[in-house]
Amino acid sequence: MLWIKVFHIMMVIAWLAGLFYLPRILVHYVEGLRLGEDVRRLGIMATRLFRFMTLVAVQAVATGLWLWLAYGVSGNWLHAKLLFVVALVGYQVVCWIYMQKLLGNDLQKSSSYLRYFNEFPLMLVIPILIFVVVKPF
Repeated sequence: MLWIKVFHIMMVIAWLAGLFYLPRILVHYVEGLRLGEDVRRLGIMATRLFRFMTLVAVQAVATGLWLWLAYGVSGNWLHAKLLFVVALVGYQVVCWIYMQKLLGNDLQKSSSYLRYFNEFPLMLVIPILIFVVVKPF
């Protein structure tokens, strides 16, 4: 079961890397568009990154469910953690929506907004780490 846990952690790290980087691509797109630069390559990068992060997100969730079923429900901390994981999935859906707007040349967000948007997953990861390590309840 420890190997499943290791694989789960690796997939979560890869997923979070994508969640942190995709909004940066959006920022570069908006700023490049404003400066009149060629930003077509950023659409390709965003699409490829989104496919990768979706693949590892599915694996992270699958191995997390596997661990949950193997160890059983062991406290309210797990339910709280799952709430924040669902929020991360929702964040990825919003990233997909923004990426679709980028691909359609219809992304109307400012680079400042997207920079703040980029920080949101960190606000979700911090409580997840606290719930997993400290298990406060």
